[in-house]
Amino acid sequence: MQTFVRRLPSSWQWALYSSRSSRTSPQCFVSCSGRRAASAAAAVAKSSPVEYEPPTYPTYQLTGKDVQRLNFQRNIGVSAHIDSGKTTLTERVLFYTGRIREIHEVRGRDAVGAKMDSMELEREKGITIQSAATFCDWEATLPVTNEKQKYAINIIDTPGHVDFTIEVERALRVLDGAILVLCAVSGVQSQTTTVDRQMRRYGVPRISFINKMDRPGANPWRVINQIRSKLKIAAAAVQVPIGVEDELKGVVDLVRWKAIYNEGEKGINVVESDDIPESVLDLAKAKRAELLEQLAEVDDEMGELLIMDETPTTAQLVAAIRRATVGLKFSPVFIGSAIKNTAVQPMLDGVCAYLANPAEVAVTAHDTTQPASAPPVPLVPASDAPLVGLAFKLEEGRFGQLTYMRVYQGTLKKSGIIYNARTGKKVKIPRLVRMHSNEMEDIESIGPGEICAIFGVECSSGDTFTDGSTSFSMTSMFVPEPVISLAIKPEGKETPNFSRALNRFQKEDPTFRVHLDKESKETIISGMGELHLEIYVERMRREYNVACTTGKPRVAFRETITQRAEFNYTHKKQSGGAGQFARVIGNIEPMEYSEDLSRDVDFVNVVMGGNIPTNFIPAVEKGFYEALEKGSLSGNPITGCCFVLKDGAFHAVDSSELAFRNATIGAFREAYKNTKPVILEPIMTVEVVAPSEFQSAVIGGLNQRRGTIIDSEVRDEEFVCTAEVALNDMFGYSSQLRGATQGKGEFTMEYKNHMPVLPNVQKELEEAYRKTMPQAKK
Repeated sequence: MQTFVRRLPSSWQWALYSSRSSRTSPQCFVSCSGRRAASAAAAVAKSSPVEYEPPTYPTYQLTGKDVQRLNFQRNIGVSAHIDSGKTTLTERVLFYTGRIREIHEVRGRDAVGAKMDSMELEREKGITIQSAATFCDWEATLPVTNEKQKYAINIIDTPGHVDFTIEVERALRVLDGAILVLCAVSGVQSQTTTVDRQMRRYGVPRISFINKMDRPGANPWRVINQIRSKLKIAAAAVQVPIGVEDELKGVVDLVRWKAIYNEGEKGINVVESDDIPESVLDLAKAKRAELLEQLAEVDDEMGELLIMDETPTTAQLVAAIRRATVGLKFSPVFIGSAIKNTAVQPMLDGVCAYLANPAEVAVTAHDTTQPASAPPVPLVPASDAPLVGLAFKLEEGRFGQLTYMRVYQGTLKKSGIIYNARTGKKVKIPRLVRMHSNEMEDIESIGPGEICAIFGVECSSGDTFTDGSTSFSMTSMFVPEPVISLAIKPEGKETPNFSRALNRFQKEDPTFRVHLDKESKETIISGMGELHLEIYVERMRREYNVACTTGKPRVAFRETITQRAEFNYTHKKQSGGAGQFARVIGNIEPMEYSEDLSRDVDFVNVVMGGNIPTNFIPAVEKGFYEALEKGSLSGNPITGCCFVLKDGAFHAVDSSELAFRNATIGAFREAYKNTKPVILEPIMTVEVVAPSEFQSAVIGGLNQRRGTIIDSEVRDEEFVCTAEVALNDMFGYSSQLRGATQGKGEFTMEYKNHMPVLPNVQKELEEAYRKTMPQAKK
């Protein structure tokens, strides 16, 4: 990052230097509340403003060949709540597009398992653990002309469990569209809202597919209302089912006004008819009118047609749906049943007709030679432009590290040279492949807008690669903090495979953390939930032949301050020869989470007049971040804190970086006692689904665990209860729920936020921590 010190008074130049060496944002003089220190503001007012002129970059035009290729390409993800039928749907898509010869079910009797669930554990448990990528070609029926057109589709099938949310996060980071799968009975569930939030974070347009229409109690209209009310996005059905539950025969396409049926083995033949069955004709007319009304609210052109009382043509309707979907204002809803092989092909046609191609999605990068506040640089998916690609997923394969990459600009070639924008390292690509679940297809080159994988490239998840001619870097994906920890140790003697496995998993999964507890000398693993850690322990046993034992789960408590406190601390130590001397003056104050900094701790330097030399400022900052690692109440990390350094003193001989670091740690701990610190615990959003007769037992069980009931909904023969419960009170809940509901209840958990613990719990945690401390420190 460049910092401009032109025409600034000399006393400010070192302050700007300190901002460059610190981890704060470029506005290093701004305090946590957004106000400058009075003296700093006065100095800025006197100095003349520095003009910043962003550089100009060459523009690249898409060639006719690029436009032709990109127009008929889609990069999509399949995302949903647990057990909504994502993998089953993807299996049908691969079968109908000719990528696989026969369909295998997720928990099929043939014990083969779905193509996208390639891991042995996935097939055993019947869940998706890792996202899997594949590609296929589809002859889509164009809705306006009814002609056939070939499209190339890259698909990523993602997990539904909140424990593996990073897989969804990094998939959506690199995709241009998504299919949000919903269960026709359960509708919008807890993980559905999480996926919706992730789609919004990365601006991914989506079509919705209401699956499991063959199930008793299927009600697509209730689900569509939930999409509107709970996900806050305009949505309307573009299809109406012909028959419901076990009578489901096909769908009516409301856009083209045709009845569509699946015939032949596995529903491979799509039969279209202009005759709409009498039983659904009135419903189809009403739902088409509803579709037009919903579109009129989000699309001006459609709104004008409705005001003028004109009936839109098919071309106008298709264009409006596409505009609103790509503009993230609307989600067309398709209806069908993957397991019964009904209406999957029309949904694929919808992917091609309504989701964005790679050229329609705005993609930007940051020029690393410019300040952080510089405007982002737009990228163009032109094959002759300089290469820019993002490594979004790592996997340890049989032939070394496999790096999944999305190419945004330029062309990636086998044996070509690429540069890692983060490390500056030059790498040669030994092998370039396209993935089909766990199978690979070697290729010589790949163009912009494509997803591929490369071997033999050492990097981290989220790294940007270029051809060396630009200094562009792309923003990485959002990584949530772990919420649960376990002590782990191998059974018997520790082998190199133990650390090898932990290092590999940590590299592949940014939400899986490993550290050594300094006091107990235990290896601690942290993750997103009990299932997350359980899967990794099981994989260590299977893949590395390391059987492990785990301790009691630990909750990721945090500490924070509740009020501002001043400090004026002098660190003096004389032990013969050069001693240690440092003095720091300032304050610590509470801080909210900052979107700009992507964190809730900050170091702000507003020292004037050189009372602390510039070369010691980084040591002060380092001391502050070191002090945050362990709070004095319970030994947990401290969050929501801002350290403002205002003044200090130094000695020409005795001052050193070590002295200032120790002074900062001492000052922080002294001031910390005066801030009325509290312990925070993770709060989870818990969703319980159980038969209606067990409603009182379930709500009573949640109340016993200090849960706050947020919502309760009864539908047909089951009810859904949403509550907020502290994670510390959720251990053993699954067995209690089974007992209270005769094994018929199920629940899901998702991290919400950290909140202060009750005073009696805080007292217990403080007592427990005090007992673990050495006698001298108590």
